[in-house]
Amino acid sequence: MCQTSGMSDAASTDFTDGEPDRPAPPSPRKTELLERAYRYALEHGIAGISLRPLAAAIDSSPRVLLFLFGSKEELVRALLARARAEELALLERLRAGARQPLGLAVVVEHLWEWLAAEQRCGLLKLWVEGYARSLIEPDGPWAGFAVDTVEDWLDVLAAHQPPAERDTEEGRAMRTEVLALLRGTLLDLLATGDRERTTAAVRMRVRSLRARE
Repeated sequence: MCQTSGMSDAASTDFTDGEPDRPAPPSPRKTELLERAYRYALEHGIAGISLRPLAAAIDSSPRVLLFLFGSKEELVRALLARARAEELALLERLRAGARQPLGLAVVVEHLWEWLAAEQRCGLLKLWVEGYARSLIEPDGPWAGFAVDTVEDWLDVLAAHQPPAERDTEEGRAMRTEVLALLRGTLLDLLATGDRERTTAAVRMRVRSLRARE
C-alpha cells in the first residue's frame, strides 16, 4: 500500500493594496495552522476529523481553531480547498507549459506520473473522501467537491485536444473516457498498492491514444 508523507506548503498569494473588492489575506497564524492541519489530514483523513486531537497534533487548541475558521465545517471546507489548490496548481502547470495542445496521450502520461507518485497517496485519499462525501452529503462542507473536480480535469484535458476534435461529440467522449480511466486506476492503486499493474494499464491506453493521433 502507498504511504503518506508531508506535502509542500501552499503557494503564497499576492494582494494589491488599495483594491476595494479584494478580500483581506488570511492572517499568518491562520495560514500556518491550515498548512499544519492539511498535513495532519493527509495522514488521518478528514471524514471523521475531531478538533481536539487535531489541535493537539498541530500545537493549537480547539478554541483557537474555532476562532480562526468559525466552525469545524468551515475548517473542513478550507482543507478541501487546500487539496483542490494542489490539483489546480498541477493543471495550471500543464496549461502554462505548452504553447500548443499536447494531445491526450502526453497529458495522461504527465498526470499519471504525478498522481501515482508515492508522496501523493495522502492527497489522493483526501480527494476520494471529498468526492464520496460530496455525493452522500451534498449539503455539507463537501458540497460541490465532486462536480468541481470533474470539471477541473475535463477542462485541462479539453485544452490539450486539437481544436478540430475538442468540441465534437467524439472529443468530449474521449476526454470523459480518459478521466474515467485515470479515476479508476487511481482508486485501484489506492486499494491495492499495485503501481506496476495500474501503470501498465494507463500506458496501454496511452499507446492507443497515440495511434489515433
